[in-house]
Amino acid sequence: MASASATATLLKPSPVPPQHKPIITASVSSPLPPPRRHNLLLRRDLLSLSATSTLLLTQSLTFLAPSPASAAEDEEYVKDTSAVISKVRTTLSMERTDPNVADAVAELRDASNSWVAKYRKEKALLGKASFRDIYSALNAVSGHYVSFGPTAPIPAKRKARILEEMETAEKALSRGR
Repeated sequence: MASASATATLLKPSPVPPQHKPIITASVSSPLPPPRRHNLLLRRDLLSLSATSTLLLTQSLTFLAPSPASAAEDEEYVKDTSAVISKVRTTLSMERTDPNVADAVAELRDASNSWVAKYRKEKALLGKASFRDIYSALNAVSGHYVSFGPTAPIPAKRKARILEEMETAEKALSRGR
């Protein structure tokens, strides 16, 4: 009897050939020159040029003569400010016992609130002496009447300061400041 022997063969993975490490060679040469621009403006150059020209243009506009629209706005500012000044003076000169004091104070508050709302956002006016003085005086008057009521008399020192600010503002207004 012939015996057949069966041998199991295991599958062995074939050996992986060793990997070769790349050989790095270095040579000394000059660095690459920057890429040529071929006289084309890059985006950053264009933005920089645009920002610079805008800045120069806006700075030079302040030295030019005022346009008719801004002259009309100045006239309107002078007219509105003079009206507010006269309203403050008439309200402050009223007697405490006058029955119209409360109505005059309400009108003054409306006028001062509309004046402040209209001119506070105007950047050209923020540096003017007349605006600063009127704004301060209106703040003092409104603060007094809000705190103490429309019939409470304004103390003498505060009244004197308010009237002085009004006078200073009128002088500055007449000089275009």
